[in-house]
Amino acid sequence: MAATAACVVFCLAGCSGSNRPVNPYGAQGARLGEALALLGWNMSVSNLRWDSDYVLVDVSASLASAKDPHAPHAKPEDIRFGLYGALAHPMEASGLGSCDNAMASAHDIGSPLSAPPDRLTGTVFVGPLPTNANDTGLVVKTANISAWRADGTPVTKAQLGDAGAFNGNGYMLLGLEADSVAARYRDDSAKRGGPMMLLASPTLPGPGLNPACAAYGSSVLILPEASLDAVHVNASLCTQGEINEALLYATVAIDGTHAGVWTQR
Repeated sequence: MAATAACVVFCLAGCSGSNRPVNPYGAQGARLGEALALLGWNMSVSNLRWDSDYVLVDVSASLASAKDPHAPHAKPEDIRFGLYGALAHPMEASGLGSCDNAMASAHDIGSPLSAPPDRLTGTVFVGPLPTNANDTGLVVKTANISAWRADGTPVTKAQLGDAGAFNGNGYMLLGLEADSVAARYRDDSAKRGGPMMLLASPTLPGPGLNPACAAYGSSVLILPEASLDAVHVNASLCTQGEINEALLYATVAIDGTHAGVWTQR
């Protein structure tokens, strides 16, 4: 075998017009539950699921050359599993020992991947995903920021080094993007008993310093159309108050909620 790590990929891919398995960039393709002859093994990956901040799959493999265990094949400890495709940040993990760090937070440990003679069997954990456990899979990033003094004077980048510019009160509008895999967000929300909410602080009661703060507010419920395959919400939130706190030390928190929805039918 080459010195590079052997890798098995389970892919979160975008939509395609074909029902055939994908073969991206020369990688072999199969659907979950099907087997591939790969790295000297006959290997299948199935039961893709979420648990806490981890992605889990069940792996079953046997040596491709059962009559000759000395035939070339990847060592079990060299086989890595990865999550790729329509992801901002690919994830990888060595199959053996992948559940060790998940013990404290994951519940569906089951049988961690093991390597009895000439076989691989058990569950592989990939993660944790690049979100905090309290975020429950919702990835939030800032798209744009605009800031003003209380009198409506814009605060520019050139003023960041001017101590005199940060006296009194001020307010800031944060353009935020919240994304998640719909299936995971749906399952996590059901477990929590409600969707997530973004909360910006500091804030002031009532109309605040500017009508924009009254219009956009300091919180938004992440409750997109449930039939979509992905969660993507653009939101604008206002932080306001003492200008240093509102502009330089603003925070956005993610919190669980209980929500009621009324529809026409």
